[in-house]
Amino acid sequence: MFTEIRDDFNKEEILALRIADEQEGFIESTLECLQEAEHDRRFIPVGLYMEDTAVGFAMYGMFPHEKNEQRVWLDRFLIDERYQHQGLGKHFLELLVRYLTDRYHCRQLFLSVYETNTAAIHLYKKFGFVFNGELDENGEKVMVKEIHKHDNDDSH
Repeated sequence: MFTEIRDDFNKEEILALRIADEQEGFIESTLECLQEAEHDRRFIPVGLYMEDTAVGFAMYGMFPHEKNEQRVWLDRFLIDERYQHQGLGKHFLELLVRYLTDRYHCRQLFLSVYETNTAAIHLYKKFGFVFNGELDENGEKVMVKEIHKHDNDDSH
């Protein structure tokens, strides 16, 4: 389950989420993400929950691209260090891909990742994301997943 973060209802537990030390620099803190979402309302921040416990965070949205195109981005995705290595990254990525595909009726999903973040790249590739040759404004490599109608029926 994931819950949109737009008020103080669950903000404190989201701010308490931490990544492992070796992941520092791969993703902004949840505080930075929430501040960015407050400034740019196209970003939709969500807490990732197992029962009533916040175990992760994601942020997504639809953004303009060239030639009047729109791109759906899974812009941030993290699992708290206390809950890593339990299959939750895979579980929540699958839920998010399905949700974003249904919500936006999109044919592609985009994300970006630093090339040194090999664990994330490995996970994203398992879900069909491939590098498209682009870099984002932070120098991260852009990955895209082509959405096919049967993707919502696949299990990974």
